[in-house]
Amino acid sequence: MSDMEKNAQRVLCEKYEAPFWACDAELKVGVARNVVSGLRPINGLRIRPEGGACGWYIWAGEEWSDDPDFFLPLHVKHLEDWVPLALRYLGLPPGWRFLITESYEDVWEDKQLLENVE
Repeated sequence: MSDMEKNAQRVLCEKYEAPFWACDAELKVGVARNVVSGLRPINGLRIRPEGGACGWYIWAGEEWSDDPDFFLPLHVKHLEDWVPLALRYLGLPPGWRFLITESYEDVWEDKQLLENVE
């Protein structure tokens, strides 16, 4: 991730008074195949990182799916090709969400994301 992208992430975190949590480009994120379809809005949520994952799950549309094949493990560095619209949100810490389009932005803390995660 470029310094410019990291700076945009820091600025966004300041805007929402959230601590900045860097997201290493070599870590994995769960990404739904539908993000490349043009479907909107783009949703993201971040749980606690573990193993080789940064904790982010990103999908398009209104519906989350529990289908085990809904999310693909993808390195963060590949998000620029899959869903560049989401890049500036990746500095948000675990327990945060976003819902965005090209002209709409909603970002909020969701402490339930950090509860009872096994």
